[in-house]
Amino acid sequence: MAEGAPVDVATVLCQWATGGLAYLWVTTRRREVGLGYGWLLRSLYGAIAVIAAVTGFVFQPNAVRDLACIAMALCAATSLVRSALPTDGRHRATHDTDGPTRTIEGFDPRWDIAAPLAGLVGVTAAGLGATGDIAPALHLARVVVGAAFLGAVSDSMLLGHWYLVQPGLRREPLRELVRHLGGIWPVEVGLLLLPTGMIAVLTGSIDDGYGGLLGWFWAACAITTVALAAVAMAALRERQYAAVMAATGLLYLAILTGFGTDLVARLTLTG
Repeated sequence: MAEGAPVDVATVLCQWATGGLAYLWVTTRRREVGLGYGWLLRSLYGAIAVIAAVTGFVFQPNAVRDLACIAMALCAATSLVRSALPTDGRHRATHDTDGPTRTIEGFDPRWDIAAPLAGLVGVTAAGLGATGDIAPALHLARVVVGAAFLGAVSDSMLLGHWYLVQPGLRREPLRELVRHLGGIWPVEVGLLLLPTGMIAVLTGSIDDGYGGLLGWFWAACAITTVALAAVAMAALRERQYAAVMAATGLLYLAILTGFGTDLVARLTLTG
């Protein structure tokens, strides 16, 4: 294996929480997804941020990253509390080509920006603090783009499940997340191919320790992820409600292959 920057659990969790909270704002800024969706994701990713901080402090400390994770969790908790405050429950209806839009008032989605910004500080610190023969700028880019990639694929699946709770929700918020996933994919894969990268593993210049198996497993994960995103987008063009659930099932699989795309490469390129 390459003598690269160590992959530690705290950094991966920091990336995941940062990306997930960033794409929460992408969705909440529309003010049409039910407040419960925000409660769920702020609680989930806030907890992940706390676990990232604790894991970092105990096993592989990075003061800036770990403190940023704590700040991210506090920002998510603050936004959670504000979104749960009593409101008058008013809704404003508008229309577009995708059907009626039910806009939720009473919570300012700009509160959701603070948490991923705090997380970005931690992700950047983790990228800059890496050691090894991989260029620091390349490693930083991989960590930052990886955070967006993991967040997009995770939130796509979670939002797809939310349609069971809010079946009248338009499909555009979910389409937007899937489009983002498809747009980030070539950047994510491209960065992982750059030297020192997965091309060296696929050609055998770097021994993955399994006779090349991990390299081909990574390639399969990468190709399958973008294929699942494309099929999910196609499903969302169908008018039947069942198409949303079909797309959600595909995105559930995409989480597995998406995490495989990011983590298998970074583990393989680690000394």
